[in-house]
Amino acid sequence: MTAEHWLDKHLLSAGDILFARSGATVGKTYLHHTSFDPAVYAGYCIRFRFKADVLPEFVYGFTKTKAYALWVAAIQRPVGQPNINKEEFKSLEIPVPPRDVQRRLVAELHTARSERDRVLAEVERLLGSIDGIVKEQLKLPIVKLSRQSGYAIRLSTLKSNKTLSADYFHPERMVAIRAIQAIQNAPLSQLVRFKRDIAKVSEGVRYIGLASITSNTGQLSDAKETATGQCIVFERGDVLYGRLRPYLNKVWLADTDGECSTEFHVMQPSDQKVLRPEYLAVVMRTSLIVAQTKHMMTGNTHPRISNEDVKNLLIPLADDSAQKIIVEETLSRQAEAVRLRAHGENVWRKARERFEQQLLQGDKP
Repeated sequence: MTAEHWLDKHLLSAGDILFARSGATVGKTYLHHTSFDPAVYAGYCIRFRFKADVLPEFVYGFTKTKAYALWVAAIQRPVGQPNINKEEFKSLEIPVPPRDVQRRLVAELHTARSERDRVLAEVERLLGSIDGIVKEQLKLPIVKLSRQSGYAIRLSTLKSNKTLSADYFHPERMVAIRAIQAIQNAPLSQLVRFKRDIAKVSEGVRYIGLASITSNTGQLSDAKETATGQCIVFERGDVLYGRLRPYLNKVWLADTDGECSTEFHVMQPSDQKVLRPEYLAVVMRTSLIVAQTKHMMTGNTHPRISNEDVKNLLIPLADDSAQKIIVEETLSRQAEAVRLRAHGENVWRKARERFEQQLLQGDKP
């Protein structure tokens, strides 16, 4: 088969639905829209196209119901890794009402999804605005990064440092450092005690892994992780900072004692009159820090920031009153974000339940 024939065979058309057939995402679905054309699909997906009497949007809506989730859980084979083959997907039975009923059900789902998307966009705006609070309270200078496609550094600069990585001197990182140097600052090593209390993972204690913390928000996710072997013991008030792929920005202020992955740096401010732990957690998530760490990674498969580089991170400081304002405003916006997200997910959950009820049980008041 030529490359052109292969491409034609695997091109997606509007209304195609992809079903993930293996791995952790088995059973998940995607409805293709022309806004992403041209597009092809991955080998671990199965593509389906539907007859004229069935709306693809209706089938896609059915895959968001509890009935579909139960079918996936019952039919997948857990041997090796979860998987469902093409013939098994073909055996999936879906109630198909008249097209006018399909349109109505799809329209109701679309309205709920649009409301959820609007709410989640507001959540992102709220959480993203925290960066601005920090910059405003610290009176950081306005810095602009030129959109240059390349940059150069002097050999003498390389020789005077401990690293030969050109990305270490990326303009974005240099701009962030200069901005922090314009105000009161200190290396992280002078502000915190790095805790490395190694222990064996305990039973019955929630284990905090990287997936347990959502990127950029400082909040815990719904992921319930388990592990064996070693872990780090942390205490309430400690700040956990993920050193693997630091651009993911996984930072959490512990609100309880517990155990976490050894991929975290566990930090405790040496003097809370100088550095509040709540303020440290906020600052570690700002673009000023990410602009430093994203250019300090080493390793290809699992890029990390080295222990020494973490210790040398420049942290912007402020007096206690400014730290308090930043922390209180951050907590307020995070609480509002949690409320909004819960509202959006509740709207979407009720819409899916209503869809399933009308489809499987008939329209009941």
